[in-house]
Amino acid sequence: MSNSLKSSVKKHIPKDWLSEIRVLYRLGIETFNDIIRTGWVNVVIITTMAAILLIFGACFRTALSISTFSKEIGNALEISVYLKNNVDPVELKHEIEKFDHVVDIEIIPKADSWTKLKTEMSLPNIDNPLPDTLHVKVDNPENLQSVFDNIKSHTSVEDMSYAKDLAAKIELVNHVVKTITIIVIGIMALLTITIINNTIQLVIQSRKEEIEIMRLMGVSNWYIRFPFIMQGALYGFVGSLLAIFPLGYIQNALNNMHKFFMIPSPPGAQQLVIFVMFTMSILFGAVGSFWCIKKHLQV
Repeated sequence: MSNSLKSSVKKHIPKDWLSEIRVLYRLGIETFNDIIRTGWVNVVIITTMAAILLIFGACFRTALSISTFSKEIGNALEISVYLKNNVDPVELKHEIEKFDHVVDIEIIPKADSWTKLKTEMSLPNIDNPLPDTLHVKVDNPENLQSVFDNIKSHTSVEDMSYAKDLAAKIELVNHVVKTITIIVIGIMALLTITIINNTIQLVIQSRKEEIEIMRLMGVSNWYIRFPFIMQGALYGFVGSLLAIFPLGYIQNALNNMHKFFMIPSPPGAQQLVIFVMFTMSILFGAVGSFWCIKKHLQV
């Protein structure tokens, strides 16, 4: 019977859901038995994975806080625009508001600037030499230079300034934090997959004869693979569970630091870290198992 004929026949055969449930139950039992066969090594694997995941979670959560600090400091930066004489600041403000990335503009009349300066310094009785000023805020520190260049080309502008060095340092910090986070993710993936790979290899060796018998009997490849993949995923899941508890203390410490500097914590940061940690640990655990099976069983 050809493959196409077999598939067409199977389509007309009603599925026995009870049998499928039994298969899933049997696969669950096989996964549990494989874990029992691994013995005390399970403790070493899970605690090692929990330590790796804790380091990842701490780095990821800290990176979110550093990014929030950088963004808050960057938002405080503004471009000071000094206008030429006889230029209407309100009219220029409306023009600059149309530029991309501009979020707010404050007009500082030269009379106000002069009055403030006279209260701070002892000045002679002379005419006000100060210009009208616009303080322009940008949505992101990375966009300061582009907005600066756009405003500078305007004929009504006499001079401009902003904390360019500080903006560059903030951008560098964000870049370094993102790079470190990616490196930590890569290291976590490599270590997790290596640990799971070695563990599953031990289980495969202990069940080699049993697996050969199942293959000779025509057992589905996925029936053989599934318990190993589930075992790797389960290691990742339990490791994440253990890592949550110490991660909570790190979260509280970072929250206290945000309160001290009066900068709000990134919204949903802890939930995001936990979600990413569980997802990546389960995924890497399953992938490590799958690669080991492909390498040692050729199924």
